[in-house]
Amino acid sequence: MELRHLRYFLAVADAAHFTKAAQKLWVSQPTLSQQIKQLEEELGAPLFHRGSGGVQLTGAGEKFRPYAERALHEMEAAVMALGE
Repeated sequence: MELRHLRYFLAVADAAHFTKAAQKLWVSQPTLSQQIKQLEEELGAPLFHRGSGGVQLTGAGEKFRPYAERALHEMEAAVMALGE
């Protein structure tokens, strides 16, 4: 698992839409979808219910979200601490 997977997951969760998240992240929608699929395969669970109107977190996605947020926050804090 890479940090970009966490960033991508959180962006999709916040936007509730792959295309909107991809635009915010400056990546193509197919690239974003592929990266989320890789994360889901690594975790062994689907993180999103996909529909024509967007996406919603699954139970696994809801459980994973606070861990992803915490991990990204800690990495950002570490980078800032090293920059001081």
